[in-house]
Amino acid sequence: MEVSKVQNRTNDSDIMQQRDESRLPVDPETGQPLPTRAQPGYYPGFHTLSQQTYWDEATRRVVLDRVENPPPIRFFTAEEVRLMQAVCDRLLPQDDRDTEHQIPVVNYIDDRLFNRRIDGYRFEDMPEDHEAHRLGLRAIEAIAQHLFQNSFVQLGPHQQDQVLLSIHDGNPPAGEEIWKRMPVSRFWMLLLQDAIEGYYAHPYAWDEIGFGGPAYPRGYMRLTGGKPEPWEVEEQRYDWDAPSTSLSDAYTPVGGPGDHRHVTTGQEGTH
Repeated sequence: MEVSKVQNRTNDSDIMQQRDESRLPVDPETGQPLPTRAQPGYYPGFHTLSQQTYWDEATRRVVLDRVENPPPIRFFTAEEVRLMQAVCDRLLPQDDRDTEHQIPVVNYIDDRLFNRRIDGYRFEDMPEDHEAHRLGLRAIEAIAQHLFQNSFVQLGPHQQDQVLLSIHDGNPPAGEEIWKRMPVSRFWMLLLQDAIEGYYAHPYAWDEIGFGGPAYPRGYMRLTGGKPEPWEVEEQRYDWDAPSTSLSDAYTPVGGPGDHRHVTTGQEGTH
């Protein structure tokens, strides 16, 4: 059954809940949260779509469709889509984006799974991708209940990060029956790959990283020296720290004599 297109991201109240100031990147000098913006990143004023007249018709149609017509939710159930949205909001936080420019990552994952698009191979110890995602969501929920006696979607960002970190580290404290059916490390890579592909296939993400977009038929001419093309802009970096509610600024070194682990925070952010 198709879930309403209203769930291109979650509903508006969910978005507003996710956009509280405790989730925003922080100015390291003032300690104040940085405001949301239409275009995060180091390339202010750069818009890939402004170059669409230089693309061939087929390319223009594909790229514009990603902005104007995100695929509807057809694979995940309503409960699963809420959980997957919460997971993706931690893997690739978009709290620094205004609502209009949020990238519908979950929709693109859902579309791939609904249409059974695969990479052309599958590890012998992994189930099919659509089954792996469903199993993984069940395991994430089991870990959340084990650690915090609550559903993942009801946890704060710091607690959600701890749940996902246990999978990243290959040491989940719950979901044993699920991990017998697929290696935790392979599920983590599947989840992360799908989220990243959904995000960086979108023109709004291209603006964020200064990617000039399709090169056909015009092509690129400044292929050396790191110089931008005439239609691109110079990089303008700024410092920021991760929000205090996030584990993304934590660094845990491993290895060495005795493998004495410690965590330091306050690393300079890059965006």
